[in-house]
Amino acid sequence: MTLPSSSGSEGDDHSPEHRPGGSGDDSDPAGQRFVLHKPGGEPVRTGRNLPVAIASGCVLGALVFFSIFPWPQLFTIITSLAVLIGLREVNRAFAGKGMGLAVVPLAAGGVAMQVAAYFGGTEWLVGATALTAILTLVWRLRGGTEGFVADVAANLFTLVYLPFLLGTWLLLTSHPEDGQYRLITFIVVTISSDIGGYFAGILLGRRKMAPVISPNKTWEGFGGSVVGCAVAGALCVVLMLDGPWWVGVVLGLATVLAATVGDLIESLFKRDLGVKDMGRFMPGHGGLMDRLDSLLIAGPVAWMVLSLLL
Repeated sequence: MTLPSSSGSEGDDHSPEHRPGGSGDDSDPAGQRFVLHKPGGEPVRTGRNLPVAIASGCVLGALVFFSIFPWPQLFTIITSLAVLIGLREVNRAFAGKGMGLAVVPLAAGGVAMQVAAYFGGTEWLVGATALTAILTLVWRLRGGTEGFVADVAANLFTLVYLPFLLGTWLLLTSHPEDGQYRLITFIVVTISSDIGGYFAGILLGRRKMAPVISPNKTWEGFGGSVVGCAVAGALCVVLMLDGPWWVGVVLGLATVLAATVGDLIESLFKRDLGVKDMGRFMPGHGGLMDRLDSLLIAGPVAWMVLSLLL
């Protein structure tokens, strides 16, 4: 759904200097047939096969688009599949640290939360989340005392981070007047953060934003994300939601902050668990969770801004 990197990035943690055995020279990384160049002619090392990454992102974007037109109810299927795929990726990552997820109640409850969010709104989503949390805790009782706190923390984190935050996308979609366009606005604005940050970061990036968490994030890339989000937000709100341009700018600024934080959270999550990619679901991108990072955090922010101002 997004380009190969998120806001404020000069590439990502898969660039040659961050891959095991990477040389960090100016040669084209293995499998990367498309090379960008900085204004001075220096090649940019993105670490991913850009044509494949863009193509797979477009395919996923088309899948989302055709699932909400003309029947937005079908989008519950898309987010439910995302819950199941993401749950598998997160479970494998936690297993590497000796923590286990209650996969059955999380999967069943996570899917139920998507349906509840679309057809019942915020009250049903909160209720379904609470019931799923209780079932998850009860399920873990069978494992005894050893590792109980760590497992419970992992389960509740997963519950909120994946199905609950995905449920806010359904809250956007279920708006009775223009839900489909609100969802598209949210996605376009968030992707604009990725695009603006990606190209500004790799072409102009110099000053590191969070060198410990994500070494390739730069303030110049963040500036590109801000501009991209503000412009995309203003255009989408005016053209698709029939709202004032300033609401779009507010949406863009709120989204870029949420998207940047979301990307840093995912980076820290992977570093702590010792994984490079969450999976191999999307060619050129990695796992599904690698591409949902900024979107997960930006979803509830976009829902709140649009609910309050439109």
